[in-house]
Amino acid sequence: MTDTVRTPARSRVLIAALGLVALTVAVLQTAVVPVLGVIAEQLPASPVAVSWAVTANLLAAVASTPLLGRLADLYNKKRILVVVLGVVLAGSLLAATTSTLPLLIVARVMQGVSYALYPICVAILREELPEDRVGGALAMLSGALGFGGGMGLVATGLLMHGSAGYHRVFWLTTIFTALVMIVAMAIIPSRPANGEGTVDWLGATGLAAGLSGLLLAITQGGVWGWAAPPTIAVAVLGVVILVAWWWWERRLEHPLVSIEMLTRRAVLLTNLATIFVGTGLYFGFLGMTQFVQMDRATAGYGFSASVLYASLVFLLPGAIAGVVTATLSGRFIDRFGARPVLVTGALTGVVGFLALAVAHDRTWQVIVAGVCVNAYISLAYGALPALVVSEVAGRETGVATGVNAIARTVGSSIAAAVVAVLLSHVSSRTGLPPEHSFVVIFVAGAVTAALALALIAMSRSTKRTATTTVDSLAMNHEWG
Repeated sequence: MTDTVRTPARSRVLIAALGLVALTVAVLQTAVVPVLGVIAEQLPASPVAVSWAVTANLLAAVASTPLLGRLADLYNKKRILVVVLGVVLAGSLLAATTSTLPLLIVARVMQGVSYALYPICVAILREELPEDRVGGALAMLSGALGFGGGMGLVATGLLMHGSAGYHRVFWLTTIFTALVMIVAMAIIPSRPANGEGTVDWLGATGLAAGLSGLLLAITQGGVWGWAAPPTIAVAVLGVVILVAWWWWERRLEHPLVSIEMLTRRAVLLTNLATIFVGTGLYFGFLGMTQFVQMDRATAGYGFSASVLYASLVFLLPGAIAGVVTATLSGRFIDRFGARPVLVTGALTGVVGFLALAVAHDRTWQVIVAGVCVNAYISLAYGALPALVVSEVAGRETGVATGVNAIARTVGSSIAAAVVAVLLSHVSSRTGLPPEHSFVVIFVAGAVTAALALALIAMSRSTKRTATTTVDSLAMNHEWG
């Protein structure tokens, strides 16, 4: 670490640049979902076929994130980051210029590597900043994730107003990624590689195959049938491969992911809690988005909101509250510790989801509940990586936070599948999902927040250094 990044001004510039990179992840993740129906209409293609634009993106994410995190631990982090941004840029450009579904799916696979950007950013922060600034910086990154998700929806609503073509969304991601790449190249320092060991390519292949099998069963089970032979086959194959991968990694001196690290009590429980936080994210995001767009005259509930109206009125306040909460959470983590902040956030999430379940007839009720849910997600996104970082060595930061990011992705995929199942049952009278389906979604969000709270409460570290590193995080933290 050099003295240049110890100064508050340079630290803030670096954090802002990495926050912009994290923003890319969120925008790419949320901007495409609202236009899937438009893509199906304009290509044309069936909704089932177009759903692969999301599924392929998630499969690429789980396959690439741990490997890219490991590469960042071993080699020049800036170089790995720029390469990933280059792949994302190429995928965005391909999506913006193609009008065939197969090439669009290829483009979404290329965009899927963007999920690795967040753990690489965390590894860079840990390498560049003094330890007493890491917790607050992680909170800023989490704020960028939350804000980026909301702004992605708003931008999509603005771009797709009227009968616009879906290519506009991908031109947005192309331009945005290009600007982020320029900022990253100009601001992020380049350090010589200081990692030890080699890349376990066989382990990377096995982990990618096993996780992809499980994720494929989750995302396509509703289409294939949950008890259908293809669903069962890919799920079982995924489990078998992961068991073999576990056995293989335990034998290696330099594994892709340390099994000892994964099974450490605090890391294991934190990753499990992250799965539940990921489910909460999508229960809130998908549940609220679709609920407010329901035609009240037909369904008897909802607000008949367009994509633009839903984004600006119902989702934007929560996104703004999320980024404010995440920004403040850095100071909260410094003063009170990551666990108390996360427990407080989870309680807020329980309140928000339960409020949505019981009171959602008026606009202000949905907005206030959405603010609570977004505050929960933002606090969790800031505290969870901080807890993971506190438990691992610096040389394991990238891969450890990569696994944590995958846990969040798996949780989001599970929630998306559950929402799809619940909303697929429509009323014979209206042709729309009954109101109680949304109530179940919001109650499920409250349950997952409560489970995350319980797991974090049980995740007390047995390492003295861990509790002092992040749970205290240097009480003299200064932002200049």
